Amino acid sequence: MLERQNCLWKTKYDPSKAVAYRPGKHEAELGLINRVFREIPSGSVLDVPCGNGRLSVHLAKTGKYALSAADYSESMLVLASSAIKAQGIPFPVEKEDIESMSYPDRRSDTVLCFRLFHHYPDKTTRQKTVAELCRVANEYVVISYFSPFSVTSWKRRFRVLTGGKKPKKYSTPLSEVNGYFANHGFELVRDFAQLSFLHTLHVALYRRKQEIPLAKLPGY
Repeated sequence: MLERQNCLWKTKYDPSKAVAYRPGKHEAELGLINRVFREIPSGSVLDVPCGNGRLSVHLAKTGKYALSAADYSESMLVLASSAIKAQGIPFPVEKEDIESMSYPDRRSDTVLCFRLFHHYPDKTTRQKTVAELCRVANEYVVISYFSPFSVTSWKRRFRVLTGGKKPKKYSTPLSEVNGYFANHGFELVRDFAQLSFLHTLHVALYRRKQEIPLAKLPGY
């Protein structure tokens, strides 16, 4: 049952909802992404899962990054391809399972994973996903997550305690996310949010730790 629940994110998206993304929410999230990418130099970016392609297109239009996009959902692949074609900025859109991508190690300078992590109810799937993101990223990983310390998260927990339905979206402490990335040689650069204790959605920027040549280590 848990395995089935973990896989729902791959096929759950309704194309009509993806197209009807609220303008105010969309603009706020683009603003958050802009703040994150001010910290990231030009280079190649993989957006996975890309959804309807809104972030891929936005970053491609800056002219600063060479984009590629991937998703598991056939519906999202169609929407993303259409959005990219409409903008006249062609780049590849491929079907990939984020838990087991076919890309080689360090394939892209930066890997962006937006609005996925909060669908995972268990640590095993989170760890597996982070491992793949770190494997494919050469230098940076940008990942969104839901903070448990926001007003919205506290309200969700209160509803459960008073007999309400359990949420289908799951929050994760930043310390836990940091641990997943540390296991693969990445460190937190900065955590971003519109307002940290009001908004649930956070975006964390991780960078691969600099590898010190053996010749420069003591004793070599």
